[in-house]
Amino acid sequence: MITKTNNEYLTDCDWLRSIVGGQNLILRAETALLYLQLFNGYLNDDRINVYARTVGRFENISYHVVDRFDDIDYFFDGNVMCSTVNQAFNDMLVNIDATDEEALAQALSNYYHSNNQSFRGLSVRPENLANFEHMRKWAIEYYYDS
Repeated sequence: MITKTNNEYLTDCDWLRSIVGGQNLILRAETALLYLQLFNGYLNDDRINVYARTVGRFENISYHVVDRFDDIDYFFDGNVMCSTVNQAFNDMLVNIDATDEEALAQALSNYYHSNNQSFRGLSVRPENLANFEHMRKWAIEYYYDS
């Protein structure tokens, strides 16, 4: 079984709220960045990436199963749990080969341009610094490449 797609809702946030709201799931990686409006997402998208305590029933949700949520940096927005910006970026940077680099570059670029052309405030874990440096230039020039 799959969930509804984002094209059935006015906004991606509405779509994500309807799917994960009130559930014991934390939005993670590109899905968290989509919810935080740093990534624009894709048309007809039905892929959702979450932290969960157990695997759920939806085929289009990637359940990153953890024993507990204590080590995850997240916040509540109403009845939705969402990774913080720093957690979401680090989740993507730690496994760059399996990451949607387009989503990561766009989100990093939006972060950079909304923070006076700076990555200040972004807390990249030491083990992710090399991958961050790999993405940094692409992110800065993301909207200037044609």
